[in-house]
Amino acid sequence: MRPILRIFLSLTVLLACVMPHAHASVANAPGANLEVALVTYGPGDVYWERFGHDALELRDTVSGEAVNFNYGVFDFNEKNFFLNFARGRMHYLMDAEPTGDEEGYYVQVGRSITRQRLALTPAQAAALRDFLFWNLRPENAGYNYDYYVDNCTTRVRDALDKALGGIIKAHLAAQAGGMSYRQQTDRLMSAQPWLMLLLDLGLGPYADQPMNAWSESFLPYELQANLRRIRVPDGHGGTQPLVQDEQLLSPNRLSVPPAQAPDLRRPLGAAGLAFALLLVATARRARRVHALLATLYLIAAGLAGLLLLVLWTLTSHHSAWANANLLLFSPLAFLLLRTSWRARRGLAPTRFANGVVVLQLLAALAAVLLHLLPGTVQQNQPWILFALPVWLALAWSLRQAAPPASFAGAASARG
Repeated sequence: MRPILRIFLSLTVLLACVMPHAHASVANAPGANLEVALVTYGPGDVYWERFGHDALELRDTVSGEAVNFNYGVFDFNEKNFFLNFARGRMHYLMDAEPTGDEEGYYVQVGRSITRQRLALTPAQAAALRDFLFWNLRPENAGYNYDYYVDNCTTRVRDALDKALGGIIKAHLAAQAGGMSYRQQTDRLMSAQPWLMLLLDLGLGPYADQPMNAWSESFLPYELQANLRRIRVPDGHGGTQPLVQDEQLLSPNRLSVPPAQAPDLRRPLGAAGLAFALLLVATARRARRVHALLATLYLIAAGLAGLLLLVLWTLTSHHSAWANANLLLFSPLAFLLLRTSWRARRGLAPTRFANGVVVLQLLAALAAVLLHLLPGTVQQNQPWILFALPVWLALAWSLRQAAPPASFAGAASARG
């Protein structure tokens, strides 16, 4: 998806619908002359390109004119773009561009291009063309983007399904999907580990719901693969493949995402255990180091909890709502910052701090029990394995803050 707003080109294509032509073009060619193809572009290096992209190509077989229609245009310069993005109100646009110009960009940046010619009847091809040109009008081109259920690929999928009378949805909705939204996100973002971890932390139970092949076709590569299995009427009482032929127009020159999502349980569990052991080891022998480590964790946990709470209550990011990780990373952590530095001087926690610690441990226990309940949707085992040993180590180390010298002093007095 390229952040380039090409309104003038869109208007030019629209004018093609109403201006007289000396020769046929995509805008006014009869359906029998229209060739329809799905063009799929491989993932790019930039984070917003990791999911890939696609477009519908309409080609007039008489004049040779070919136009790509895609739904992936956004503008960083739009007023309040980043604020709207943070609030989950992303504005995207449909666009159209000559096929040669569109594909030239992807060849230049090294992203693969695959073209699937589709078996649409003349009436279906004409109906798809008419819908795409209607959708291209300025009053219809914009839409509210959702990265899972309403994006540049689901719009392409839905346009094809509409032209084919619902065949695609009927076929794919009956097939189980291979991964969840979370797994696909982790897989595709694994080239940027820190961003992948932040996204995984922020995804709630919505991202773990079972998917069918229709919903999993929110990704360009999944839609491309799923269309290969669909058959449509051939007009003679039989059926034929929807994908008539498939061509790799340009190979991929970038790193390819892994086929499976990484299993985060082992690395996050090991990191949590190692941090917990470090807290225990420094609790008495290196209290300044312990205070620094505890402060670092408490600030990170508090900020994470605050972010999760904001995503749930103040944004439209429904995939982040009701996130059980709030039980593990809570703004309550901020209330223990002073206690961690008091422990450095051998001062025991206050009654209030003890209450906060108990409350946080109960919340962590609730996260574990919630995950073990039958029918639990959210798959947050990696974050439980990370946070639970750290909270236990913090609770233990804070209880060790009372200086043992007081007991030695009492024994001397008795002597």
